[in-house]
Amino acid sequence: MRASELKRAKRDVRRAVLAARDAIGEAERVARSTEIHRRFLALREAEGVGVVMGFWSFGSEVSTPPLLETMHARGVRVCLPRIGEGDLEAVAYEPGDPMNETSFGVREPADGTILAPEALDLVVTPGVAFDRSGHRIGYGGGFYDRFLRRTRRGVPRIAIAFDLQVQSKELPAGSFDLGVDVIVTETETIRCAPGGTELGVATSQT
Repeated sequence: MRASELKRAKRDVRRAVLAARDAIGEAERVARSTEIHRRFLALREAEGVGVVMGFWSFGSEVSTPPLLETMHARGVRVCLPRIGEGDLEAVAYEPGDPMNETSFGVREPADGTILAPEALDLVVTPGVAFDRSGHRIGYGGGFYDRFLRRTRRGVPRIAIAFDLQVQSKELPAGSFDLGVDVIVTETETIRCAPGGTELGVATSQT
């Protein structure tokens, strides 16, 4: 698939999934997010983890502030992404720390210690759409594809998403795209091929 075709195919998926996600009512979104938090915290990858990079949800994403607070209360060192000089950086975060809002609506830490990507033990990975092999379509900036390449080999990439974001057909993907290892939705936990490679077979557990 040529680059222009890949870009167009991703854009079409992104548009359709965002429209469906945006249609979820607020009360339903909160209820589904709460179940996703429960499932995420029960993962073996989340047990005894030291440093986690989460993200601050915006728009119709799975709500993350309660999850961040719970992880912090458990003694996890939490980081949030911040865009610095065109790339993501992991900034230490505690509930109540000052936040800035970016031009596209995402909130990121105003201050805080910047941790090296190699210091992370787990990355909670956002995205618009996923398939059951772990392929991911983000918002189009490529920030996570670049950042994840700088983390230690084998560090789990865990996506949290609503069921409707998981596509039954394989998503369009390029050679630079990185996938996820686990997808947690409100009804299932999908264990994918390591790194979301094309070769793996995904399995799920309720």
